[in-house]
Amino acid sequence: MPSENMSLQMVTVSNNIALIQPGFSLMNFDGQVFFFGQKGWPKRSCPTGVFHLDVKHNHVKLKPTIFSKDSCYLPPLRYPATCTFKGNLESEKHQYIIHGGKTPNNELSDKIYVMSIVCKNNKRVTFRCTEKDFVGDVPEARYGHSINVVYSRGKSMGVLFGGRSYMPSTHRTTEKWNSVADCLPHVFLVDFEFGCATSYILPELQDGLSFHVSIAKNDTIYILGGHSLANNIRPANLYRIRVDLPLGSPAVNCTVLPGGISVSSAILTQTNKDEFVIVGGYQLENQKRMICNIISLEDNKIEIREMETPDWTPDIKHSKIWFGSNMGNGTVFLGIPGDNKQVVSEAFYFYTLKCAEDDTNEEQTTFTNSQTSTEDPGDSTPFEDSEEFCFSAEANSFDGDDEFDTYNEDDEEDESETGYWITCCPTCDVDINTWVPFYSTELNKPAMIYCSHGDGHWVHAQCMDLAERTLIHLSAGSNKYYCNEHVEIARALHTPQRVLPLKKPPMKSLRKKGSGKILTPAKKSFLRRLFD
Repeated sequence: MPSENMSLQMVTVSNNIALIQPGFSLMNFDGQVFFFGQKGWPKRSCPTGVFHLDVKHNHVKLKPTIFSKDSCYLPPLRYPATCTFKGNLESEKHQYIIHGGKTPNNELSDKIYVMSIVCKNNKRVTFRCTEKDFVGDVPEARYGHSINVVYSRGKSMGVLFGGRSYMPSTHRTTEKWNSVADCLPHVFLVDFEFGCATSYILPELQDGLSFHVSIAKNDTIYILGGHSLANNIRPANLYRIRVDLPLGSPAVNCTVLPGGISVSSAILTQTNKDEFVIVGGYQLENQKRMICNIISLEDNKIEIREMETPDWTPDIKHSKIWFGSNMGNGTVFLGIPGDNKQVVSEAFYFYTLKCAEDDTNEEQTTFTNSQTSTEDPGDSTPFEDSEEFCFSAEANSFDGDDEFDTYNEDDEEDESETGYWITCCPTCDVDINTWVPFYSTELNKPAMIYCSHGDGHWVHAQCMDLAERTLIHLSAGSNKYYCNEHVEIARALHTPQRVLPLKKPPMKSLRKKGSGKILTPAKKSFLRRLFD
């Protein structure tokens, strides 16, 4: 049962707190917490972009992790949909499904990744990440959506719903290049075993809701709350979606239930087998929802009721935005903006909120998942539920050496020097205030390419007069590129000097007179030196 007196505790992040921004995810592998979706591309200190979130005595450290050699590349996706999944093999007992999200270039992903642990000891965890290819009704790239796994008749299926995506290219203009729209209210069934996806249109689902709460149990998913961008409303809807998986085609049906609540970007944590707690979120565009609710699932019924709220701190009460998600075992991770009035202030402050005792069954997260969201002040309009991310973790830590593989913040590059808004050449006219998209691959920042001259430097593709086809070709390959200023220098360095061929004596001069036999290699060498 949820605790009558929920405990709120502030936590500190000791290293590289700048990586923890709205949009990241936490994943829980057997009680160990892992951070995914850093702000910016991974650096050399942690090329995988995945960290062990080591929490001890309300103190957090980020420790880099590694991927196996047979893993695919996993970009640092922010606001993806994630859920746990049980495979048939022992090595697939605990996996995470990751779909969608934004890259640091503000592009949306339509890929599905599967993450699992292949090696673990008390100091280091090695992950394997594989990309799944699908055919059929493949869901479009999106964020702010949910993905869950249902189990029916001994089979499993992924269920994807909601989210936002960029407007179709035919409707995008320079002024509205980054405009997003609700995805169509279709329900996608994703078969992870056979690699196919099927779209279903259910008449009960009229709006493409984003930043909703989703709970999956057995063959049923409950969709609660959410935000409709088209109507700018948070309908108090509650949907129950059931998926039957017989030998033939799956059967999907939806029922509208009473008793829903109006909320978006809420955080869901599980307190026991059949009970959950909803924390946070927004009830209006510029008003946080400070009420907490208990959700009970028993006998295929759902009940939602209010519960006693935590003792919120003044900072939390007065902050305009907040974000966070489930850490497992009835614990929620919360973040609020720092105090800008202070001379030295962190970007965000973080708290943990315990809603239950620590003896929660670890199997509970296997069949459940929630989708939560938050603001991203850098990418969205004020107070809009614009971004999504998921957490599912327990605040335990390794027992190894505290100094092992800690993240080195000094290795991060200074974005003021290496960012997009630089003067890359004498004729560069790319300015943050006047720049407009030039290539179809650009969104809110100009395309750049790396010149390999000397220590290397970034240049704008537009300033180098690169055709879009050439830009895509160079970006996809591993060939070196040299900008207009350095291409002649590079050619001179890479063009070998002309060397006259060595004169070799004829073979007959190396033969012993009168014998016709070839001399030994040692005698050949001696005779060559003699002739020279």
